[in-house]
Amino acid sequence: MEKLANPGTEKRRCNWVTDLLLKEYHDNEYGRLKTDDASLFEKLCLESFQAGLSWRTVLAKREAFREVFMDFDIRKCAQLEDEYLDSLLFDKRIIRNRRKIFAVRENARATLRVIGEHGSFFKYVYSFKRPEALLASLKRYGYVFVGPTMAEAFMQSIGILEAHEPGCFLYTSVPEG
Repeated sequence: MEKLANPGTEKRRCNWVTDLLLKEYHDNEYGRLKTDDASLFEKLCLESFQAGLSWRTVLAKREAFREVFMDFDIRKCAQLEDEYLDSLLFDKRIIRNRRKIFAVRENARATLRVIGEHGSFFKYVYSFKRPEALLASLKRYGYVFVGPTMAEAFMQSIGILEAHEPGCFLYTSVPEG
């Protein structure tokens, strides 16, 4: 894990930014609008894989996740076979939790239902302002391995909810509406 060179001379960031991998993610991605369905689907899946682990662990494995889940192509993920998903339990490059791995397929299928009904995953996701409402809707569509913490973290990571801590150079105090 590569540490920040000289934290005293750096811009002030959220307290969880402790190394260069997290700095890159924080400065260039965290809390930013994502407009394409595949990127949003990837983010949702990665948030599910993060459950019980550190976000750094997930980020360090992101390229391997992209490889094994075909860049999170929603249609391809929806068609994954049990045998393939079971084989991923032996891939040390990713988080090897059977429920989380199989959730990618189920959530891809649910995402296709959302797209069919709403036109895009983007329009659907960004129509929510509260994690509880998003979570309830996700569950109605059949999403699995999603919960309240994950819904809030997902909404923060894609810029729906304020993601940054007060004092962080990216913090913007947005009144709740």
